[in-house]
Amino acid sequence: MKRILPILSAALLTACAGTNVAPNSSAAPVADQIPAGQAERSAKTHTELGALYLQAGNLAVALEEARLATMIDPGYAPGFSLLGLAQMTINEMPQARLAFERAVQLAPRDPQIANDYGWFLCQNKQEREAMKYFEMAAQNPLYKTPTRPYTNAGLCYLQLQDGKNAEANFQRAAMLDGANAQAIYHLANLAYGRGDYPTARKRLGELHRLMEPNADSLWLGVRVERKIGNRQAEAGYASQLRRKFAGTPQHQALMEGKYE
Repeated sequence: MKRILPILSAALLTACAGTNVAPNSSAAPVADQIPAGQAERSAKTHTELGALYLQAGNLAVALEEARLATMIDPGYAPGFSLLGLAQMTINEMPQARLAFERAVQLAPRDPQIANDYGWFLCQNKQEREAMKYFEMAAQNPLYKTPTRPYTNAGLCYLQLQDGKNAEANFQRAAMLDGANAQAIYHLANLAYGRGDYPTARKRLGELHRLMEPNADSLWLGVRVERKIGNRQAEAGYASQLRRKFAGTPQHQALMEGKYE
């Protein structure tokens, strides 16, 4: 099935590592602060540029920009966070961990860094440790987008096959941002999994008002309507899936009648 991506910090796509974090302490993200001098201004510029390249999939340039940022200002935490995230993307996990650890040492209360470091931990089978960082980020009143760590925590709980806590975090994320399509999709999927088909249908309706249906949401729609017994709606979802997403795993499951 289509991979669901984590919610990362918009300004930077940051990360970090293993120092003790005070859960009740607050600090504004370093990326949102005015640079203190020329070196920090330059490092910030390279970090922001590198984040754009990373989002565009140009990993080589993203890595180079992150390395420049860390060389220009070795005290600029977001530069190390971007470096770690880029290295994580190319599966250089030991190097990424070192970069993240440096970032969190430099800015242990930064909520953007905590959010993305939490995702790094989650992807390295340290889900319980990751939850502490997601919670720290979400509870920081100076962090403008707590919907992100709640969504990532939900994804991490799904890895642990803990649907109850996953749903609680997705609900928090959706309450904070009614346009959080990722959280809403997972709420629909979890409702389907526990047999609450009317709620699953309702959530899918919310999702498709926010975005064009994709292979995941159409396949879920097929199965929800099949359970409810609305053959017309089921056929509508199936038709879109065959027409728009032929060859996907979801389409293959439909063709083989593997509804569960």
